[in-house]
Amino acid sequence: MISDSFDMESEAIITPSSFFGEKGKICDIAIATFSREIFPAVLKLFENEKLFYPMEEECDTLEDMHANQHIPQIIGAMDLYRATGDEIYWEIAFYLSEIGASLSGTDIIEVNWMTGAKKFILFGSAGSLDKETTKGKYVIPYEAYRDEGMSYHYASPKDYIQIKNAEVMENIFKALELPYVMGKVWTTDAIYRETRNLVEKRKSEGCIAVEMELAGMQAVCDFYNIELYDFLVTGDIVDQLEYTSEGLHDANHNLDKFYVALKIAEMINKG
Repeated sequence: MISDSFDMESEAIITPSSFFGEKGKICDIAIATFSREIFPAVLKLFENEKLFYPMEEECDTLEDMHANQHIPQIIGAMDLYRATGDEIYWEIAFYLSEIGASLSGTDIIEVNWMTGAKKFILFGSAGSLDKETTKGKYVIPYEAYRDEGMSYHYASPKDYIQIKNAEVMENIFKALELPYVMGKVWTTDAIYRETRNLVEKRKSEGCIAVEMELAGMQAVCDFYNIELYDFLVTGDIVDQLEYTSEGLHDANHNLDKFYVALKIAEMINKG
């Protein structure tokens, strides 16, 4: 059973060093977006240097890639950048995260190995389970229901995982005077199986939003002693008779979330 998947009694056979060699040290903070519109927009707005090229591009040998910080990524198709500029007062890693708990969690592991970043800021969209509570507000999760597979390999089995920096995020949003609501969220990797009964069950437990990554990412971060700072914006409404996706594009792709992430980076960098 999946609840038996957390094994702390034996060593992993495959590790990041199997693919990437020695751990890198480039920066302390990484910011990731799930939006294929925000990602290129940020690269146009800020000075940046690409740190990763796929194996077949740019460099002739693996040694050339490492010598030039062109780091091969084996499992996915991630582009990893180091960003600077007038509004970024230190170097950060910036990348387009893959979707789903398994892939996004793996991205964190690999970016941490490549760059040495220990603080990860991620933001994305979510489906609202309580539109009156989440409307016009950022969502700061403090627990995530583990309805995915990734977290069970990185944390002992139980229904919810605590989001450790939720209180830190609340203090930051208060300081920035941004509208927010705190609550539980439901992490599921079964996008077309959010049934009415399951929605009602999660709502009865206090979940206010549903998304696809957080439980797995938090478990990975806890396992590797990485700090995760996560916030969400709801777009589609899941808890009504007729499903509507109005607001989903804005929740996914509005650039305001990146500027919030930059302010979070600035504040945790000082702290």
